[in-house]
Amino acid sequence: MTENQIKENIDNPAQLELLFRNDKKGFQKAFYSVYEEISAHQAAKFWKSRLEQEFSTTINRTTSLSEILLLFLTCAVTCFFIQIPNIFNFHYTDEIFYQRNAGLIVVFGIAAFLCISKKKFVLRNIIISLLIFIGSAVYVNLLPVNSESQSIILVYLHLPFMLWCLLGLVYINFDIKNINLKIDYIKFNGDLAIWFVLILVSGMILTFITLGLFNAAGVSIEEFYFDYILVCGLVSTPIISTYIIKHQSELTNKLAPIIARLFTPFVLLTLICYLISIPIVGHDPFHDRDFLIIFNIMLLGVMFLIIFSVSETSKSEKQRFNEIILLLMTFVAILIDLGALSAIIYRLEEFGLTPNRIAVLVSNLLILTNLIFILINLIQVNFMKRELPKVESTISKFLYIYAFWTILVVFFFPLIFAFK
Repeated sequence: MTENQIKENIDNPAQLELLFRNDKKGFQKAFYSVYEEISAHQAAKFWKSRLEQEFSTTINRTTSLSEILLLFLTCAVTCFFIQIPNIFNFHYTDEIFYQRNAGLIVVFGIAAFLCISKKKFVLRNIIISLLIFIGSAVYVNLLPVNSESQSIILVYLHLPFMLWCLLGLVYINFDIKNINLKIDYIKFNGDLAIWFVLILVSGMILTFITLGLFNAAGVSIEEFYFDYILVCGLVSTPIISTYIIKHQSELTNKLAPIIARLFTPFVLLTLICYLISIPIVGHDPFHDRDFLIIFNIMLLGVMFLIIFSVSETSKSEKQRFNEIILLLMTFVAILIDLGALSAIIYRLEEFGLTPNRIAVLVSNLLILTNLIFILINLIQVNFMKRELPKVESTISKFLYIYAFWTILVVFFFPLIFAFK
Protein backbone atom coordinates (compact mmCIF):
# COMPACT_ATOMS: atom_id res chain seq x y z
CA MET A 1 0.00 0.00 0.00
CA THR A 2 1.34 3.42 -0.95
CA GLU A 3 1.02 6.60 1.06
CA ASN A 4 -0.50 8.30 -1.98
CA GLN A 5 -3.62 6.14 -1.74
CA ILE A 6 -4.27 7.45 1.77
CA LYS A 7 -3.61 11.08 0.81
CA GLU A 8 -5.83 10.85 -2.26
CA ASN A 9 -8.71 9.30 -0.32
CA ILE A 10 -8.46 11.18 2.98
CA ASP A 11 -11.94 12.66 2.38
CA ASN A 12 -13.34 9.37 1.10
CA PRO A 13 -14.24 7.36 4.25
CA ALA A 14 -15.55 4.34 2.35
CA GLN A 15 -12.33 3.92 0.36
CA LEU A 16 -10.17 4.45 3.48
CA GLU A 17 -12.13 1.76 5.30
CA LEU A 18 -11.62 -0.60 2.38
CA LEU A 19 -7.87 0.10 2.33
CA PHE A 20 -7.70 -0.54 6.06
CA ARG A 21 -9.54 -3.85 5.92
CA ASN A 22 -7.45 -5.11 3.02
CA ASP A 23 -4.15 -4.58 4.88
CA LYS A 24 -4.38 -3.29 8.45
CA LYS A 25 -0.65 -3.36 9.20
CA GLY A 26 0.26 -1.81 5.87
CA PHE A 27 -2.40 0.87 6.31
CA GLN A 28 -1.07 1.68 9.78
CA LYS A 29 2.52 2.09 8.58
CA ALA A 30 1.55 4.16 5.52
CA PHE A 31 -0.81 6.36 7.53
CA TYR A 32 1.81 7.36 10.10
CA SER A 33 4.28 8.08 7.31
CA VAL A 34 1.99 10.74 5.80
CA TYR A 35 0.20 11.92 8.94
CA GLU A 36 2.09 15.24 9.11
CA GLU A 37 0.89 16.08 5.58
CA ILE A 38 -2.78 15.27 6.26
CA SER A 39 -3.10 16.21 9.94
CA ALA A 40 -5.25 19.25 9.12
CA HIS A 41 -8.11 16.95 8.02
CA GLN A 42 -10.59 15.86 10.66
CA ALA A 43 -10.64 12.40 9.07
CA ALA A 44 -6.90 12.09 9.76
CA LYS A 45 -7.44 12.80 13.45
CA PHE A 46 -10.21 10.21 13.54
CA TRP A 47 -8.03 7.56 11.91
CA LYS A 48 -5.11 8.42 14.18
CA SER A 49 -7.27 7.83 17.24
CA ARG A 50 -8.72 4.64 15.74
CA LEU A 51 -5.31 3.20 14.88
CA GLU A 52 -3.99 3.97 18.36
CA GLN A 53 -6.88 1.97 19.82
CA GLU A 54 -6.64 -0.79 17.24
CA PHE A 55 -2.91 -1.28 17.78
CA SER A 56 -2.71 -0.19 21.41
CA THR A 57 -0.16 -2.85 22.27
CA THR A 58 2.18 -2.19 19.37
CA ILE A 59 4.54 0.60 18.39
CA ASN A 60 2.82 2.86 15.90
CA ARG A 61 5.91 3.48 13.81
CA THR A 62 9.01 1.54 13.11
CA THR A 63 12.21 3.26 14.12
CA SER A 64 14.72 3.29 11.30
CA LEU A 65 18.48 3.73 11.53
CA SER A 66 18.22 6.98 9.57
CA GLU A 67 15.86 8.46 12.18
CA ILE A 68 18.24 7.52 14.98
CA LEU A 69 21.12 9.11 13.05
CA LEU A 70 19.10 12.30 12.54
CA LEU A 71 18.41 12.43 16.27
CA PHE A 72 22.08 11.88 17.10
CA LEU A 73 23.21 14.48 14.55
CA THR A 74 20.82 17.12 15.88
CA CYS A 75 21.87 16.48 19.48
CA ALA A 76 25.56 16.59 18.49
CA VAL A 77 25.22 19.96 16.72
CA THR A 78 23.23 21.39 19.62
CA CYS A 79 25.85 20.16 22.11
CA PHE A 80 28.61 21.73 20.00
CA PHE A 81 26.91 25.14 20.16
CA ILE A 82 26.33 24.96 23.91
CA GLN A 83 29.96 23.93 24.47
CA ILE A 84 31.46 26.88 22.55
CA PRO A 85 32.80 28.53 25.75
CA ASN A 86 34.67 25.33 26.71
CA ILE A 87 35.84 24.45 23.20
CA PHE A 88 37.19 27.94 22.45
CA ASN A 89 38.21 28.76 26.03
CA PHE A 90 35.69 31.56 26.58
CA HIS A 91 35.53 30.92 30.32
CA TYR A 92 35.65 34.58 31.23
CA THR A 93 32.33 35.13 29.43
CA ASP A 94 30.58 31.86 30.28
CA GLU A 95 27.76 33.51 32.21
CA ILE A 96 27.03 36.10 29.52
CA PHE A 97 27.23 33.44 26.78
CA TYR A 98 24.65 31.20 28.43
CA GLN A 99 22.35 34.11 29.31
CA ARG A 100 22.31 35.16 25.69
CA ASN A 101 22.41 31.85 23.87
CA ALA A 102 21.18 28.93 26.01
CA GLY A 103 17.49 29.37 25.20
CA LEU A 104 18.24 30.14 21.56
CA ILE A 105 20.35 26.98 21.19
CA VAL A 106 17.73 24.71 22.79
CA VAL A 107 14.87 26.05 20.64
CA PHE A 108 17.07 25.84 17.55
CA GLY A 109 17.81 22.17 18.30
CA ILE A 110 14.12 21.30 18.56
CA ALA A 111 13.26 23.28 15.41
CA ALA A 112 16.12 21.67 13.46
CA PHE A 113 14.99 18.18 14.44
CA LEU A 114 11.38 18.94 13.47
CA CYS A 115 12.53 20.23 10.09
CA ILE A 116 14.87 17.41 9.12
CA SER A 117 12.51 14.69 10.35
CA LYS A 118 9.59 15.87 8.19
CA LYS A 119 8.71 13.76 5.20
CA LYS A 120 7.81 16.88 3.28
CA PHE A 121 9.20 20.34 3.88
CA VAL A 122 9.21 23.69 2.10
CA LEU A 123 12.65 25.14 1.40
CA ARG A 124 11.36 28.71 1.73
CA ASN A 125 10.16 28.03 5.28
CA ILE A 126 13.51 26.52 6.26
CA ILE A 127 15.38 29.54 4.87
CA ILE A 128 13.10 31.95 6.76
CA SER A 129 13.59 30.00 10.00
CA LEU A 130 17.37 29.93 9.59
CA LEU A 131 17.52 33.65 8.88
CA ILE A 132 15.48 34.41 12.00
CA PHE A 133 17.67 32.18 14.19
CA ILE A 134 20.91 33.56 12.74
CA GLY A 135 19.65 37.15 12.95
CA SER A 136 18.55 36.64 16.57
CA ALA A 137 21.93 35.11 17.48
CA VAL A 138 23.85 37.99 15.91
CA TYR A 139 21.58 40.60 17.49
CA VAL A 140 21.65 39.25 21.04
CA ASN A 141 25.43 38.74 21.00
CA LEU A 142 26.06 42.28 19.77
CA LEU A 143 24.15 43.85 22.66
CA PRO A 144 26.30 45.77 25.14
CA VAL A 145 27.55 43.77 28.14
CA ASN A 146 25.75 45.46 31.03
CA SER A 147 24.50 43.32 33.90
CA GLU A 148 22.69 46.35 35.35
CA SER A 149 20.62 47.05 32.23
CA GLN A 150 17.02 45.96 32.77
CA SER A 151 16.13 46.32 29.08
CA ILE A 152 18.96 44.00 28.02
CA ILE A 153 18.10 41.42 30.69
CA LEU A 154 14.51 41.54 29.40
CA VAL A 155 15.86 40.66 25.95
CA TYR A 156 17.60 37.62 27.42
CA LEU A 157 14.34 36.54 29.08
CA HIS A 158 11.99 37.19 26.16
CA LEU A 159 14.12 36.00 23.23
CA PRO A 160 13.46 32.27 23.98
CA PHE A 161 9.71 33.01 24.04
CA MET A 162 9.93 34.82 20.70
CA LEU A 163 11.78 31.86 19.22
CA TRP A 164 9.21 29.54 20.80
CA CYS A 165 6.65 31.30 18.59
CA LEU A 166 8.92 30.65 15.59
CA LEU A 167 9.14 27.01 16.66
CA GLY A 168 5.35 26.95 16.50
CA LEU A 169 5.49 28.11 12.88
CA VAL A 170 7.96 25.34 12.09
CA TYR A 171 5.72 22.80 13.82
CA ILE A 172 2.60 23.84 11.86
CA ASN A 173 4.52 24.15 8.57
CA PHE A 174 3.81 27.93 8.54
CA ASP A 175 0.10 27.17 8.03
CA ILE A 176 -1.09 29.99 10.30
CA LYS A 177 -4.74 29.62 9.28
CA ASN A 178 -5.01 26.05 10.54
CA ILE A 179 -6.41 26.19 14.09
CA ASN A 180 -6.12 22.42 14.57
CA LEU A 181 -2.37 22.51 13.96
CA LYS A 182 -1.94 25.39 16.42
CA ILE A 183 -3.84 23.42 19.05
CA ASP A 184 -1.63 20.42 18.29
CA TYR A 185 1.38 22.64 18.94
CA ILE A 186 0.00 23.62 22.35
CA LYS A 187 -0.50 19.94 23.16
CA PHE A 188 3.01 19.20 21.88
CA ASN A 189 4.45 21.62 24.44
CA GLY A 190 2.58 19.89 27.26
CA ASP A 191 3.82 16.50 26.10
CA LEU A 192 7.33 17.94 25.78
CA ALA A 193 7.23 19.17 29.38
CA ILE A 194 6.12 15.74 30.63
CA TRP A 195 8.84 13.81 28.82
CA PHE A 196 11.46 16.42 29.70
CA VAL A 197 10.73 15.99 33.41
CA LEU A 198 10.68 12.19 33.16
CA ILE A 199 14.03 12.08 31.34
CA LEU A 200 15.45 14.71 33.69
CA VAL A 201 14.56 12.66 36.76
CA SER A 202 16.14 9.59 35.15
CA GLY A 203 19.24 11.64 34.37
CA MET A 204 19.49 12.83 37.96
CA ILE A 205 19.41 9.23 39.18
CA LEU A 206 22.06 8.27 36.63
CA THR A 207 24.22 11.24 37.70
CA PHE A 208 23.99 10.25 41.35
CA ILE A 209 24.97 6.66 40.59
CA THR A 210 27.81 7.64 38.22
CA LEU A 211 29.42 10.15 40.58
CA GLY A 212 29.02 7.74 43.50
CA LEU A 213 30.74 4.91 41.65
CA PHE A 214 33.68 7.05 40.51
CA ASN A 215 34.11 8.63 43.94
CA ALA A 216 34.13 5.15 45.49
CA ALA A 217 36.96 4.28 43.09
CA GLY A 218 38.86 7.41 44.11
CA VAL A 219 38.39 9.16 40.76
CA SER A 220 37.08 12.72 40.73
CA ILE A 221 35.07 13.48 37.57
CA GLU A 222 32.71 16.15 38.93
CA GLU A 223 34.15 19.08 36.97
CA PHE A 224 34.28 17.22 33.65
CA TYR A 225 30.87 15.63 34.22
CA PHE A 226 29.09 18.89 35.02
CA ASP A 227 30.85 20.95 32.33
CA TYR A 228 30.31 18.49 29.48
CA ILE A 229 28.03 15.51 30.18
CA LEU A 230 25.41 17.33 32.25
CA VAL A 231 25.21 20.43 30.05
CA CYS A 232 24.97 18.35 26.86
CA GLY A 233 22.36 16.14 28.47
CA LEU A 234 20.21 19.14 29.42
CA VAL A 235 20.16 20.62 25.90
CA SER A 236 19.64 17.20 24.28
CA THR A 237 16.71 16.21 26.50
CA PRO A 238 14.11 18.43 24.72
CA ILE A 239 15.21 17.00 21.35
CA ILE A 240 15.02 13.42 22.64
CA SER A 241 11.60 14.23 24.10
CA THR A 242 10.47 15.51 20.70
CA TYR A 243 11.66 12.27 19.11
CA ILE A 244 9.65 10.21 21.63
CA ILE A 245 6.52 12.30 21.05
CA LYS A 246 6.77 11.85 17.29
CA HIS A 247 7.63 8.15 17.29
CA GLN A 248 5.78 6.87 20.38
CA SER A 249 2.58 8.88 20.13
CA GLU A 250 0.35 6.12 21.51
CA LEU A 251 2.36 6.09 24.76
CA THR A 252 2.29 9.89 24.98
CA ASN A 253 -1.44 10.02 24.27
CA LYS A 254 -2.08 7.66 27.17
CA LEU A 255 0.29 9.35 29.60
CA ALA A 256 -0.58 13.03 29.07
CA PRO A 257 -4.36 12.83 29.77
CA ILE A 258 -3.73 10.84 32.95
CA ILE A 259 -1.29 13.46 34.24
CA ALA A 260 -3.66 16.29 33.30
CA ARG A 261 -6.62 14.66 35.06
CA LEU A 262 -4.70 13.76 38.21
CA PHE A 263 -2.42 16.76 38.52
CA THR A 264 -4.88 19.60 37.86
CA PRO A 265 -7.19 19.04 40.90
CA PHE A 266 -4.20 18.87 43.25
CA VAL A 267 -2.77 22.10 41.81
CA LEU A 268 -6.14 23.79 42.27
CA LEU A 269 -6.30 22.69 45.92
CA THR A 270 -2.71 23.84 46.50
CA LEU A 271 -3.41 27.26 44.96
CA ILE A 272 -6.46 27.80 47.15
CA CYS A 273 -4.52 26.86 50.29
CA TYR A 274 -1.66 29.11 49.19
CA LEU A 275 -3.91 32.15 48.66
CA ILE A 276 -5.55 31.61 52.05
CA SER A 277 -2.14 31.38 53.74
CA ILE A 278 -0.78 34.66 52.31
CA PRO A 279 -2.51 37.03 54.79
CA ILE A 280 -1.81 34.61 57.64
CA VAL A 281 1.93 34.46 56.93
CA GLY A 282 2.16 38.20 56.43
CA HIS A 283 3.94 38.30 53.06
CA ASP A 284 2.48 40.41 50.30
CA PRO A 285 3.58 41.25 46.75
CA PHE A 286 3.14 45.00 47.36
CA HIS A 287 6.27 45.42 49.47
CA ASP A 288 8.18 42.20 48.82
CA ARG A 289 9.73 42.23 45.32
CA ASP A 290 10.91 38.63 45.51
CA PHE A 291 7.43 37.52 46.53
CA LEU A 292 5.98 39.37 43.52
CA ILE A 293 8.42 37.55 41.23
CA ILE A 294 7.34 34.20 42.71
CA PHE A 295 3.72 35.29 42.31
CA ASN A 296 4.22 35.92 38.58
CA ILE A 297 6.16 32.68 38.04
CA MET A 298 3.32 30.81 39.73
CA LEU A 299 0.84 32.62 37.46
CA LEU A 300 2.75 31.54 34.34
CA GLY A 301 2.83 27.96 35.58
CA VAL A 302 -0.91 27.93 36.25
CA MET A 303 -1.59 29.52 32.87
CA PHE A 304 0.44 26.84 31.12
CA LEU A 305 -1.31 24.07 33.07
CA ILE A 306 -4.74 25.45 32.14
CA ILE A 307 -3.83 25.58 28.45
CA PHE A 308 -2.33 22.08 28.53
CA SER A 309 -5.28 20.63 30.48
CA VAL A 310 -7.78 22.16 28.06
CA SER A 311 -6.04 20.48 25.10
CA GLU A 312 -6.07 17.12 26.91
CA THR A 313 -9.60 17.37 28.34
CA SER A 314 -11.07 18.11 24.91
CA LYS A 315 -9.97 14.63 23.78
CA SER A 316 -11.51 12.85 26.77
CA GLU A 317 -14.95 11.25 26.76
CA LYS A 318 -15.67 11.70 30.47
CA GLN A 319 -14.79 15.33 30.86
CA ARG A 320 -17.49 16.95 33.05
CA PHE A 321 -15.41 16.88 36.24
CA ASN A 322 -12.34 18.15 34.39
CA GLU A 323 -14.31 21.02 32.85
CA ILE A 324 -15.45 22.17 36.30
CA ILE A 325 -11.90 21.93 37.66
CA LEU A 326 -10.63 23.99 34.72
CA LEU A 327 -13.30 26.62 35.34
CA LEU A 328 -12.35 26.91 39.02
CA MET A 329 -8.63 26.98 38.24
CA THR A 330 -9.10 29.73 35.67
CA PHE A 331 -11.05 31.77 38.23
CA VAL A 332 -8.29 31.31 40.81
CA ALA A 333 -5.65 32.25 38.20
CA ILE A 334 -7.56 35.49 37.52
CA LEU A 335 -7.51 36.27 41.25
CA ILE A 336 -3.74 35.67 41.30
CA ASP A 337 -3.28 37.92 38.26
CA LEU A 338 -5.40 40.69 39.77
CA GLY A 339 -3.30 40.50 42.94
CA ALA A 340 -0.10 40.72 40.92
CA LEU A 341 -1.42 43.63 38.84
CA SER A 342 -2.43 45.54 41.97
CA ALA A 343 1.08 45.10 43.37
CA ILE A 344 2.71 46.15 40.08
CA ILE A 345 0.57 49.30 39.81
CA TYR A 346 1.34 50.14 43.45
CA ARG A 347 5.07 49.77 42.83
CA LEU A 348 4.82 51.90 39.68
CA GLU A 349 3.21 54.72 41.65
CA GLU A 350 5.62 54.30 44.55
CA PHE A 351 8.93 53.81 42.72
CA GLY A 352 8.30 55.05 39.17
CA LEU A 353 8.62 53.58 35.69
CA THR A 354 11.32 51.03 34.83
CA PRO A 355 11.63 48.60 31.90
CA ASN A 356 11.01 45.65 34.26
CA ARG A 357 7.82 47.09 35.72
CA ILE A 358 6.41 48.04 32.32
CA ALA A 359 7.20 44.58 30.90
CA VAL A 360 5.64 42.80 33.87
CA LEU A 361 2.59 45.10 33.79
CA VAL A 362 1.86 44.52 30.10
CA SER A 363 2.54 40.77 30.38
CA ASN A 364 0.09 40.47 33.28
CA LEU A 365 -2.53 42.49 31.39
CA LEU A 366 -2.20 40.16 28.39
CA ILE A 367 -2.47 37.06 30.58
CA LEU A 368 -5.47 38.55 32.43
CA THR A 369 -7.26 39.27 29.15
CA ASN A 370 -6.54 35.75 27.91
CA LEU A 371 -7.77 34.23 31.18
CA ILE A 372 -10.99 36.25 31.07
CA PHE A 373 -11.78 34.97 27.57
CA ILE A 374 -10.95 31.42 28.67
CA LEU A 375 -13.21 31.84 31.71
CA ILE A 376 -16.10 33.06 29.54
CA ASN A 377 -15.65 30.08 27.21
CA LEU A 378 -15.49 27.62 30.13
CA ILE A 379 -18.69 29.10 31.62
CA GLN A 380 -20.34 28.51 28.26
CA VAL A 381 -18.97 24.96 28.17
CA ASN A 382 -20.20 24.15 31.70
CA PHE A 383 -23.58 25.90 31.67
CA MET A 384 -24.56 26.51 28.05
CA LYS A 385 -23.57 23.17 26.47
CA ARG A 386 -20.85 24.66 24.28
CA GLU A 387 -17.99 22.48 23.05
CA LEU A 388 -14.56 22.59 24.69
CA PRO A 389 -12.73 23.10 21.36
CA LYS A 390 -14.10 26.67 21.49
CA VAL A 391 -11.68 27.27 24.37
CA GLU A 392 -8.83 25.87 22.31
CA SER A 393 -9.69 28.30 19.51
CA THR A 394 -9.51 31.23 21.94
CA ILE A 395 -6.14 30.07 23.24
CA SER A 396 -4.69 29.67 19.75
CA LYS A 397 -5.72 33.21 18.72
CA PHE A 398 -3.82 34.73 21.65
CA LEU A 399 -0.56 33.17 20.44
CA TYR A 400 -0.22 36.00 17.91
CA ILE A 401 -0.57 38.63 20.64
CA TYR A 402 2.12 36.98 22.78
CA ALA A 403 4.40 36.73 19.74
CA PHE A 404 3.97 40.42 18.93
CA TRP A 405 4.71 41.39 22.54
CA THR A 406 7.92 39.34 22.72
CA ILE A 407 9.14 40.90 19.45
CA LEU A 408 8.47 44.35 20.88
CA VAL A 409 10.41 43.63 24.08
CA VAL A 410 13.35 41.98 22.30
CA PHE A 411 13.95 44.53 19.55
CA PHE A 412 12.47 47.82 20.79
CA PHE A 413 12.84 47.94 24.58
CA PRO A 414 16.65 48.38 24.47
CA LEU A 415 16.23 51.28 22.02
CA ILE A 416 13.32 52.89 23.88
CA PHE A 417 15.16 52.80 27.20
CA ALA A 418 18.62 53.51 25.73
CA PHE A 419 19.96 50.12 26.89
CA LYS A 420 19.22 51.01 30.53
